[in-house]
Amino acid sequence: MTEKAKGKLEQLKGKGKETAGKVTGNDRLRTEGKMDQVKGKARETMGEATDRARGIDDSLRDKK
Repeated sequence: MTEKAKGKLEQLKGKGKETAGKVTGNDRLRTEGKMDQVKGKARETMGEATDRARGIDDSLRDKK
């Protein structure tokens, strides 16, 4: 599984926690969910940057 996919999954998990926290009135669970979403977005962004870097590296190697 790629970092982008792992990040998306973490965001989805966080959204579920946030929703469950809202429904039950559990502020801690809601906050955990929001934090999971932020971590997931960061992981997804890191995966995108890694993919771009690999693409640049590949294109530079092809020019030789």
